[in-house]
Amino acid sequence: MRPRPGTRPIGTITRGTTGHNRLRRSDRWIAAVHGPLLRSWADEKPLVVDLGYGASHITTYELFTRLRRVCPSVEVVGVEIDPERVAAAKPYEREGLSFARGGFELPVARPPMVVRAFNVLRQYGEAAAWEYWDLLRGRIHPAGVIVEGTCSEIGHRAVWAALGAGGPRTLTFAARFTGFERPSDLAERLPKTLIHRNVPGEPIHAFLADWDRAWATCAPFGPYGYRQRWIRTAELLARDWPVATAPPAGGPSRWRLGELTLPWPAVGP
Repeated sequence: MRPRPGTRPIGTITRGTTGHNRLRRSDRWIAAVHGPLLRSWADEKPLVVDLGYGASHITTYELFTRLRRVCPSVEVVGVEIDPERVAAAKPYEREGLSFARGGFELPVARPPMVVRAFNVLRQYGEAAAWEYWDLLRGRIHPAGVIVEGTCSEIGHRAVWAALGAGGPRTLTFAARFTGFERPSDLAERLPKTLIHRNVPGEPIHAFLADWDRAWATCAPFGPYGYRQRWIRTAELLARDWPVATAPPAGGPSRWRLGELTLPWPAVGP
C-alpha cells in the first residue's frame, strides 16, 4: 500500500487556503454518518486520511479531535504534497495524529477507512477528477469511503460526494442558513464532475431548480426561522426526489443542521 521510496507524489500543489472551522460541516457529517463504520473497526485502529490539508495543519487537527470523540482509537494522517507544509505540521504530531508528504497515491501503510479530500480537485479538469476518484477508490479499504468536496473560504457553503470502492454513493449539500438566498447558490461548490453540468437537461440542474421552487413555496415558514423553512423544504422536495429522510444521513436531525443528502444516481451525469 505504501508507495515505493523515492516515488514522486501524484498531484500538484494547491493554494493551500484554510482556516479554523472551515471544514466543520463535513467533519460533523463524517462523525455522524461514518462514525459507526470507524467504531466497527476500532480494534484495528481505523485509519483516516486528510488529503491536501493546505498551508495549515489546523483542519486536520480539528478532524482528528472530532473523530476521536466518536472513535477513540482512530488514527488520522494529514497528507500534503508540499514538503514545507508537512515540515511545518510535524511539531503538532501526537499519538494518533501524524503528517506525511504525498498526493493521490496516499503514502500510508494500510488502506484507510475514510479519506477526506476537500478543495483539492477544483484545479483539475473533469477527466482528471474522475481519474483521481478512481485512483483513490483503489486505495481505500473495501468497506471505506472517500468524502470529496469543496467549500467556501469560511465554510458557510459546502458540497461533497461520498464514494465507496464501487463508485459514487451520495451527494450532500450543507450551508449556514444565512449564507445563501436560494439553495441553488450552493451550485458553485459542486464537485468537478457536476459543476459544469448544471445546465438544462442535466439531472443536477433539474434538482436545483426544484429545490429553489420548494424553498420559495416554503417561504411562509420563514417567520419561524431558517431552520424550520429548510426542514419544510426538505420534506416537500422529498416528494419528488429521493432525498435521504432517515438517519444517519437524512431526516430532521440532519436537516436542522443545514444539510441535505441524496443518492448520487439521482443527480449524477
